[in-house]
Amino acid sequence: MITDTHTHLYSSQFNEDQKEMIQRAKDVGVSRFFIPAIDSSYTESMLKLEEEYPLDVYLMMGLHPTSVKENYLEELQHVKEWIDKKDFYAIGEIGIDLYWDKSFLKQQQEAFRTQIKWAKEKKLPIVIHCRDAFDEIFEILEEEKGDDLRGIFHCFTGTKEQADKAISYNMKLGIGGVATFKNGKIDKFLNEIDLQHIVLETDAPYLAPTPYRGKRNESAYITNVIDKLVDIYGVSFKEISEITTQNSKAIFGV
Repeated sequence: MITDTHTHLYSSQFNEDQKEMIQRAKDVGVSRFFIPAIDSSYTESMLKLEEEYPLDVYLMMGLHPTSVKENYLEELQHVKEWIDKKDFYAIGEIGIDLYWDKSFLKQQQEAFRTQIKWAKEKKLPIVIHCRDAFDEIFEILEEEKGDDLRGIFHCFTGTKEQADKAISYNMKLGIGGVATFKNGKIDKFLNEIDLQHIVLETDAPYLAPTPYRGKRNESAYITNVIDKLVDIYGVSFKEISEITTQNSKAIFGV
């Protein structure tokens, strides 16, 4: 059993072949797909996906930091209404992104803190999006740390020191296509991180692993990530799949 802990199966990039793409993933052993939210414009397509694949798809709810704009309070209200009326498996993806736009930093920080609070109230994990914002993310995690905080540092691309710090806040590291890139860097120290701290993800349709880099990613390509981890850790494909799936169960409680 292989678990993709982060895949945007509802993306418009899959409009033409969504069923076939999901079947390709199932054919290579992916049987659990965790679906992050972005903002209210995607909620309907996420719910439709869950309806079509009730045994395979696990939904999150949250406001993505790049969707934190002038109307962010309305968007947060949308998140709150949904988590109060339906069960989700995580609050995500949430966090801070300073790559594209720094003008909403304060609002991103507020949205991140607010959604962490909701996750704690609902006893749910968080799934963190961090881009050019490790210091800002860690500042808030330091405020919120405790037994009631757990989650995944999605698409981890930091240093060994940052990896250790993320793990200290009860975070697993989401490892995907970047681990296969020549300039990805994390492959240089990943073997120093115990496998118990790792979960697998694709972030499809983004960040396709080598040899598909630059093309549309899909959940089936998670096997390329596993192959890379086999090289890094020197253990079998089966062992990587089993350990990372168990880690995902510990986080998502399912």
